[in-house]
Amino acid sequence: QVQLVESGGGLVQAGGSLRLSCAASGRSFSDYPMAWFRQAPGKDREFVAAISWSGLSIYYADSVKGRFTISRDNARNTVYLQMNTLKPEDTAVYYCATRAGGISRWSLDYDYWGQGTQVTVSS
Repeated sequence: QVQLVESGGGLVQAGGSLRLSCAASGRSFSDYPMAWFRQAPGKDREFVAAISWSGLSIYYADSVKGRFTISRDNARNTVYLQMNTLKPEDTAVYYCATRAGGISRWSLDYDYWGQGTQVTVSS
């Protein structure tokens, strides 16, 4: 089994920054890709960013490209999402996820999920 615990969410003004963390335990973290998804009220869960086990392959949603940066520290079993120039439309619950397979943008491909952390961006 895998356990994922997100942290770092909060309330921030538009234009501000937050850094989310996701700590993994329960299996070899460094062997698998990690991803961030988000879900706003009344909307479907959407892809934000993903990173391969090595960190050499990274995907971003167009809506966050140039503002968000995903990274990982395999020694600490942690993946990060640095979010800059936040907008009100970034408001959502952010989830990290992992899977026993290659990097993917699709939520249905992911086997393990954290409980989520709320990010609220005020205008």
